[in-house]
Amino acid sequence: MTTLVPPSPLPPKALLLDLDGVLLDTRPVMERAWQQVQKGHGLDVPFEEYERHLGRPFADIMERLGFAESEPFHRTYDEASIAASHLAREFDGTVEVLRAFIAAGWLLGVVTSKPLERAAPLLTNLGCPFSTVRTPNGGGRGKPAPDPVLLALTDLGVDPAEAVYVGDMAVDQEAARRAGVPYVHAGWGYGCPDSPFPVVAESPKDLLRLLSSGPLLEGRLL
Repeated sequence: MTTLVPPSPLPPKALLLDLDGVLLDTRPVMERAWQQVQKGHGLDVPFEEYERHLGRPFADIMERLGFAESEPFHRTYDEASIAASHLAREFDGTVEVLRAFIAAGWLLGVVTSKPLERAAPLLTNLGCPFSTVRTPNGGGRGKPAPDPVLLALTDLGVDPAEAVYVGDMAVDQEAARRAGVPYVHAGWGYGCPDSPFPVVAESPKDLLRLLSSGPLLEGRLL
C-alpha cells in the first residue's frame, strides 16, 4: 500500500474545503432530495438545472430558478436530504489525505453552503477533526461572497495568504478570490473552474503533491 507523504510543516497553514463534490460525493443525496421537492410541490425543473447552481445557498439557487418564496421547498429538501444522507460516499483517499495534512500541522476547516444540520452528520462520519465549519447558519453572505471564507480564517486565526481553499464550483473560486485566499480546484468534483484558470488537483491525493511543492501566488504554483 502506498504511504502518503504529508506536506512539509510550514508556518501555520489552513486548508479550507467545500463539502459537496470535494469531501463527499453527495450528488445522489441531492438528486433524491430534489425529486422530493419536485413531487411535493409540483415542480418540473430538472435536477440538472438545480445542479448548475450548486455552491450557492438554497434560497439563492431557488431565486435563480425563478422562485421568490423558497422556504416550503427548503423544508422539503432538508427533510429529504437528511433521510437520504446514507447515500453520500467519501471520495477515494479523502480521509487519508486530510490526516496527512493534520500530521503536518495544518488546520482544517469546511466552508459550505449546506446548512449545519445537514453538514454536521456528514462531517462526523468522516471522522476528521475540523477546527471550524462555516455554513449559512453562521451569518454573513453566502458564496460567492467572501464572508464565509473570511469568517473561517478568523476562527482559525490565520491570514488569507496562509490558507488555501479547495472547491469545485465557480462560486468557490470567486469566494476565494474575493477573500484573497489561494484557490485549488477539485477536478474530481461537480463543476468547472472559471477564468483565470486556477490550479487543478485531479484527485484528493493530488492535493499533497500540489501543496508540498511550493507556495501559491495568484492561483498558480511558483
